[in-house]
Amino acid sequence: MKLSDKLEILADAAKYDASCASSGAPKRASDGNDGGIGATTGMGICHSYTPDGRCVSLLKILLTNFCVYDCQYCVNRRTSNVPRARFSVAEVVKLTHDFYLRNYIDGLFLSSGIIQSSDYTMEQLVAVARTLREVHHFKGYIHLKTIPDADPLLIAEAGRYADRLSVNIELPTHDSVTRLAPEKNVHTIKLAMGSIRRKLDEKAEEPKGPSFAPAGQSTQMIVGADASDDQTILNTAETLYGSYKLKRVYYSAFSPIPQSPDSVPLAPPPLLREHRLYQADFLLRGYGFTAGELMPAAGNLALDVDPKLAWALANREHFPMDLNRADAEMIARVPGIGLRNAKRIVDLRRLRRVRWEDLSRLRCSMKKIAPFVVTADYKPAQGLASSDLLRRHLGAPQEQMNLWPELKAA
Repeated sequence: MKLSDKLEILADAAKYDASCASSGAPKRASDGNDGGIGATTGMGICHSYTPDGRCVSLLKILLTNFCVYDCQYCVNRRTSNVPRARFSVAEVVKLTHDFYLRNYIDGLFLSSGIIQSSDYTMEQLVAVARTLREVHHFKGYIHLKTIPDADPLLIAEAGRYADRLSVNIELPTHDSVTRLAPEKNVHTIKLAMGSIRRKLDEKAEEPKGPSFAPAGQSTQMIVGADASDDQTILNTAETLYGSYKLKRVYYSAFSPIPQSPDSVPLAPPPLLREHRLYQADFLLRGYGFTAGELMPAAGNLALDVDPKLAWALANREHFPMDLNRADAEMIARVPGIGLRNAKRIVDLRRLRRVRWEDLSRLRCSMKKIAPFVVTADYKPAQGLASSDLLRRHLGAPQEQMNLWPELKAA
C-alpha cells in the first residue's frame, strides 16, 4: 500500500479522538547551541490556536487501525469492515519530519489500535517519539496515546519523550465499559493514570530531574454512546481531575457509523450537548464550581442556556450582586463576567466605585449581566423578574442541525 493511501486511512481513523490540544507544552527554541528543529515558537508555524496563545498544527494519525479489541462504539473495532492500514515506525518518523520541514505541522498526535499486545503497541509508539527526539532532534509537540495495559516502564519511557500523555477512559461508568468494551478494564485504565500522576509528582518534587510529560495527562469520554447523563459524566470528570490531576477531560459526541452494533445508538447526540459539557468543564477547572452545583439532580445540561446562566437562574438568592462589595470569586460567577474582568473590577474598586459604564468599557455582555448586577449608578429593573422570564429573555432558541437522516438516506 502506498504511503499516501495509508495516510488517508489512518488520518481519517484518528479524527474521532478529540484530545489533541497542545496547551501546556513548554516553549522551545531551535536556534540554541544544541540546534534542533520543530520548535513551536518559530515564524510561519501558525495553524491552530492553543489556550496559551500559541499557534500549533499537529499531524494527527494512528499508527494502525488494526485492533484486537472489539469496543462497540469504536469505528476501528475488530469486527468493523473499515479499510485497514498500518504505518511502520520509520514511516511515521519520516512523515512527521518531512511535514515539519514543509511547514505543514509543528507537532505530532499519535494513537493506535492494539496490535499483537499492549506492550508491543506501546513499544512502537515510544520508538516513534524516541527516534524523533534523539535522531532528528525534533523539538515540536508530541502527544502519545498511552495503552493502559502496557508495562509501566514503557509508559514512563513515553513520558521522557512526549509532551503530553493521555489515557482514554472512553465511558463514564464501570458498567458501561464492561458492556460496550469488554476487553477493557476501568481498574487498569485508572492504574495507568495513577502511574503517570506519580511520575508527574516526582518531577514536581525534583524539577532538575529528567523531563516527564511537561504538558501533563488528559483523557476523553464519549458522549451519547451509552445512557449516562451529564450529571454522571461531570461527576466522573470531577473525580478524575481530583484523583489524577488531569490537565483536561475531552468530550467527544458519539458518531454512529454504518453497520454499528445494536448495543449503541443509531443516532448521534446533539452536538450542543458536547458544547455544554465543555462549558461546564471550564467552570469546574477555572471558576471553582463543583459538579454538584452545576448538576444538582440527574439529567443533562440545559441546551437553551449555558451552564453558568443556568446556575445563576437556579440560585437567585445571590443576585443581583453588588459589584462594589462582592469578592472576585463571586463576581466571576455572574453570567457575562469572566475571570479576567472579575479581577479588573476588583482592581478598579481600589481607585473608585464601579459604575455601569465601566462594565461596558470592559466589554462585558451587557444584556446578560443586566439582571444580575448592582453598581454605584445602576440597579436592575428586572431584579424581581422570575427565573422563567429571564430564561426566555436571555436564552436564545437553539436548533440543532440534524444531518443524520440525510446521511443515512444517502
